[in-house]
Amino acid sequence: MVLSKGFEIEMYTGTPQGEIVGLSDKIVADLDGFMREPDSRNVEYITKPSTSYENLLCALLHPRRELRKYLQRLGDYTLIPGSTLSLSGGDRFFRSDPTNPYHDYIEQSYGTNVVTASVHINIGISDPEVLMRACRLIRLEAPLFLALSASSPFFNGKTTGYHSTRWGVFPQTPAYVPLFTSHAHHIQWVEEQLVAGTMQNVRHLWVSVRPNGDRRPYDLNRLELRICDLVTDPIALLAITALLEARLLQVINNPDLDPLTNSSFSPEELIALTTNNEIAAASASLDAQMQHWQDGRTILARDWIAELYQEVWAIAKQQGFSCFLSPLHKILREGNEAQQWLQLHSVGFDCQRVITQAIVATQEREMELENKLCSSLLA
Repeated sequence: MVLSKGFEIEMYTGTPQGEIVGLSDKIVADLDGFMREPDSRNVEYITKPSTSYENLLCALLHPRRELRKYLQRLGDYTLIPGSTLSLSGGDRFFRSDPTNPYHDYIEQSYGTNVVTASVHINIGISDPEVLMRACRLIRLEAPLFLALSASSPFFNGKTTGYHSTRWGVFPQTPAYVPLFTSHAHHIQWVEEQLVAGTMQNVRHLWVSVRPNGDRRPYDLNRLELRICDLVTDPIALLAITALLEARLLQVINNPDLDPLTNSSFSPEELIALTTNNEIAAASASLDAQMQHWQDGRTILARDWIAELYQEVWAIAKQQGFSCFLSPLHKILREGNEAQQWLQLHSVGFDCQRVITQAIVATQEREMELENKLCSSLLA
């Protein structure tokens, strides 16, 4: 069994010099398949669900190719990697839709802490109780996916002390989200939040992982991992997704792999432990010291990921996607994007030079993958 997978990708637009420029109102008006965010400086596209990693690779690349062509028609504009306003612009909001009352609320409540770019990974699970169990497990292991994806060490032209400044400042909402013991528990809790006003609507559940579907919280059909920073390299993103899918196949087939029954901690203690692990991952990503949810032992994020890799490799091989899982080794060996940028910064590259190099590298990587792997599909 393989699962259906899809992505929500948010990206900044701007100049080759790294200045982020709000163009989403024009993009959304002129190009199909793009959605606006509350701030006009980033724009979102969504890939259709697919079980095939090969198809997903091209589905990630194709909208970007169309967007790049369009940006060139507007002027000397490009796509900018990273998950925060790396070089400037963090002092004010640029509204994409001034008439939207929900956007009013977001701007007034959170300011530019939410003007971030990220990737949300959606994986289909139709049974709501299995989905809840999967969400419980992945909620506790979400910090590992942040560690693999961190790409926001800069903000307003300075290093911040974070590898993921995005997750370090992002307003997780509501402030406390429990481990849902059942679908009924999830429904009851969401209804209570809506009445209390801690959630403005059913989308206003901003946590590392959540159950998703066409009529939340009642009709649910997928797990949405929301913690990841933007991963611009599709091969790296698919490797992270393959780890997630293999882990989900494991939990689907093994009901005992459940934090409610397979941990020495209470549900409340597990949330506290995971919150600390998320903070650690935002600060040090792969080099973060974490506490394992099963027994509390201290473990480096990269070592925990390597353990999971060994555990799920056979599942990925059996299901035919181990070749997409294997690039995780490269991330563990060479570091995520934030670690690579900070390495350049430590030897004298200023933030702008790091970002401008990353802009060029991102476009070159897209062209390489299109030409090698997607030219026939994208023709």
